[in-house]
Amino acid sequence: MSEPALPELDPVIHAQARLRVTVALAGLHRGDQITFPRLQQLLEMTAGNLSTHLRKLEDAEYVAITKSFEHRTPVTLVRLTARGRAAFEQYTATLHRLLDAGT
Repeated sequence: MSEPALPELDPVIHAQARLRVTVALAGLHRGDQITFPRLQQLLEMTAGNLSTHLRKLEDAEYVAITKSFEHRTPVTLVRLTARGRAAFEQYTATLHRLLDAGT
């Protein structure tokens, strides 16, 4: 009798940098946003690296990015979407199942 297949982790979230971004955004209250520079500082990532990973998360509709101006200064806000929060919750549940399968 073969053992059941192990569940797969979401490859969009699983990349280390995107996982760190998702964890940081999931720590915010639902609907809350964080500025791009604050997220960059929090994660200690370069602007280019963070932008690349945010684009991948945005393509999956896991994050929403809003660009606006405040006193003629550009402001970029990032938030986790409902779809992104659900994907992260599924990711953590799958990770728990994988860890439980190893014991």
